[in-house]
Amino acid sequence: MRRAARRGGVREGCGEKRGFKVALDAEVSAEVERLIGPEAADALDFEAVETAVRRHAFRVAAKVWQARLNADHGDHSAPTLPCTCGGVARYTGRREKTFTTALGEMTLSRAYYHCATCGHGWCPRDLSLGLAESSLSPAVTRMVGLVASAGSFEWSSKLLAELAGVEVVDRQVEREAEALGREIDADERAEVEPAAPEEVAPTLYVGLDGSGIPVRKEEVEGRAGKQPDGTAKTREAKTCVVWSAEGRDAKGRPVRDPGSATYSSAIESVATRDTDEVPAEFARRVLREALRRGVDHAVRVVVLGDGAVWIWNLADLYFPQAVQVLDLFHAIEHLAAVGRAVYGPAGDLAQVWIKARADDLKEGRFEAVLTELRAHSKAHEEAGECLRYFETNRRRMRYAEFRAQGLCVGSGVVEAACKTVVAARFKGAGMHWSVAGANAILALRCSLLSGRFEDFWERRAERLRAAAGR
Repeated sequence: MRRAARRGGVREGCGEKRGFKVALDAEVSAEVERLIGPEAADALDFEAVETAVRRHAFRVAAKVWQARLNADHGDHSAPTLPCTCGGVARYTGRREKTFTTALGEMTLSRAYYHCATCGHGWCPRDLSLGLAESSLSPAVTRMVGLVASAGSFEWSSKLLAELAGVEVVDRQVEREAEALGREIDADERAEVEPAAPEEVAPTLYVGLDGSGIPVRKEEVEGRAGKQPDGTAKTREAKTCVVWSAEGRDAKGRPVRDPGSATYSSAIESVATRDTDEVPAEFARRVLREALRRGVDHAVRVVVLGDGAVWIWNLADLYFPQAVQVLDLFHAIEHLAAVGRAVYGPAGDLAQVWIKARADDLKEGRFEAVLTELRAHSKAHEEAGECLRYFETNRRRMRYAEFRAQGLCVGSGVVEAACKTVVAARFKGAGMHWSVAGANAILALRCSLLSGRFEDFWERRAERLRAAAGR
């Protein structure tokens, strides 16, 4: 999608009309002169003046705009309007409501229409200004989404007040951010615009992993977990990251191309049977992300992850031609557990053995690794488990061959995605999420991190304009 010019400031309603601008300039100038006075440059603290002038200017702008909108009764365009239910909505008078805008609070008088057939009522002005679903203006809703995707709702509320002079309490930040996240998630399910073939890298990587999110008690009722008593305190957010790695470092190893990573994440089911006609929720999410990135046009597709069975089941079903790579460092961690079990956790021999086996893996001596594991499997359970694990994933551990083909063999991008998307936002002190709330903020955060927030906002504006023309 061709992106519209970025919004460099607050542009709501008729703010660009010349008459409004002239009136606003005059009132703001008078208010600023009154506020700072002729001696302000020497007598007042500069920071205090900055803050005060900004807030007073915004209040004046809100007052002027509010007066202009309330003087215009053009939203009462007819005694009746058609309703979406097929009935007829009748004008019942004007109603006032206070909205929080980027300029401050504004109380607007709006024509109200009510349909007796379905019982639904609405204000055409709310629709035209994008105020129908919230008491926050579109600009403030956008601010809420930006800050709430990055930090706690309480922190977001304080940041909005400090930087924008907008008062939105933390509970409202939570409600509005989650509502916006649900809207983004629905939008991304409906809008899967694939990349143009010429924009698709020759090799696309699909990385998959899971990370626990602390949730409320009712969200884990009856679920098995890793607590000493067998209960769970978290739900797993599965994350898909798609990227390219055409660049090379000084040693010729592939590195992630800057800005190429896009994300999709949710607490969703991944269980899928061969007989299922409809893929599980997370499988559909992965398919959407891969299609959006142009997986159908890539010369090679690589699925990279740890040893979780669900990752390879999904890859086998939906990316059957892909090269499957088990993360090298995850494999080495299994070898390290064996080395510590055999030679002791603090012994030098353990480190020597682990390094030797890791080198064997990297250089393609896979059978030598299996031979070593078999030698210790009867005496050490860890070696037997590692042996079975390696035999199961043999075809995904051809690291020398993969490297010769110029492929990534480590899941650093995937690990970083889990930290960036999930841990950085959802694992703060005292945080306990609902599944619905976590999924909404995950959708919001992934949209921003993937560079799709602007596209969503353009589609949202188009939908609001379409709704206003009902």
